[in-house]
Amino acid sequence: MAEAPDEEHEPDYRFTLANERTFLAWLRTSLSLLAAGVAVVQLLPEFAVPGTRGVVAALLTALAVVTAAGGVLRWRGVEFAIRRGRPLPRQRLPWVLAGGLVVLALFALVLVAVRAGA
Repeated sequence: MAEAPDEEHEPDYRFTLANERTFLAWLRTSLSLLAAGVAVVQLLPEFAVPGTRGVVAALLTALAVVTAAGGVLRWRGVEFAIRRGRPLPRQRLPWVLAGGLVVLALFALVLVAVRAGA
């Protein structure tokens, strides 16, 4: 008798471990973003536009939180799909991370332009 798609089964451990490695990569990315946010506040002098250093740090920290939370949700969704023989869920997290980094890069570009014009 064939297994029902919603029936849970123990998957090949390699798939579970691969999912765990991917989750840990998201956590490393999140930790790096968090460290960058702390470094901006603690190690860099104030930028040419007052208050923008805090904005950059806050954006990095917010992106770290979103990345960590998204990594957990992704890990859980993939684990659920693997155990039930379902297709893997679509992944939005890379788009969110890339979008956040583009916003930060554009913000940095504006800061550099302001500094060059000063």
